[in-house]
Amino acid sequence: MRRFLGLIGVAVLALVPAGVAQAATGPSGQEVTASRSTGLDPAGTSVIVRGRGFDLNKGIYVVFCVNKGAGQMPSPCLGGVDMQGASGSSAWISSNPPSYGEGLAKPFTKVDGKGSFEVTLTIKAKDQFTNCLDKKAAPLGCVVGTRADHTRTADRSADVLIPVTFTGATSSTPTSTAPTKQPTPGATTSNNSTTVPEKKPTGKLASTGGIPTAFLIAALALLVAGAILLITTRRRKTVKENHA
Repeated sequence: MRRFLGLIGVAVLALVPAGVAQAATGPSGQEVTASRSTGLDPAGTSVIVRGRGFDLNKGIYVVFCVNKGAGQMPSPCLGGVDMQGASGSSAWISSNPPSYGEGLAKPFTKVDGKGSFEVTLTIKAKDQFTNCLDKKAAPLGCVVGTRADHTRTADRSADVLIPVTFTGATSSTPTSTAPTKQPTPGATTSNNSTTVPEKKPTGKLASTGGIPTAFLIAALALLVAGAILLITTRRRKTVKENHA
C-alpha cells in the first residue's frame, strides 16, 4: 500500500510544470508571487510579480537583486532601481510618493485596506554591474521580490524575496584554483636558473628518514653477542656451584 501511494506521489510531481508560480510571505503578512523563478533563461525572461497585503503608506520597489541574506537589504539590483519604470527591470510602487515621484511611481491597488500590485519584470542573469551566476559576486544567488523604496532604505519590513535560478547555470568565476606547482630541488626554471636545493641540517638529529641498514645490522650483532655472553656466564656459574 505504501509503495502504491509513493508511486502516485511521484506521478503527481511529474505532472507539475517546471514554471509553476512561487510565493513568499513577508514579516508583516505580505504575500508576493512570481509566475516563474526556476530554470529562467539567463539572456532574459519575463516574470509576472504580484503582491498583496502591503502598507499603503510605504512605497516599495519590485526588484531583482543579489541576495545578501536574512535581515540585509538585497543589493545591487540588476538593471538598477528603475524609478521611471522605463527599463522593465524593476518597478516603483507607491501611493504617496514624494512630489518628484508623482506620475513616476505606480500606486497600489487598495484591497481590504491593504496595498496590492501586479507588474512584469524582465529578469536577466547579469548586467554591467553584477552577475548572478558568479559565485564571488552573488554567493547566495539572486532574488526577485520587494523591498522598501529609497525613502525608507533601512526599513526591512517590506522585504519579501523569492530565490531565482537559471538554466545551465555555471559560475563565470572558478570555484576552485589549481594548486601552484612547486619547483623540485635542482630543477631548471624558465629563465635557465637553477633552484638551489634546501640544505639539510647536520648532526645526530639531521636524518628524518628510515634507520640505515648498516645501523640495524650492527645493533642486531650487539644484541646477539650480549645474549651469548649472558648464557655463557650463567653456565660457568652453574658449573662452579656443582663442583663446590
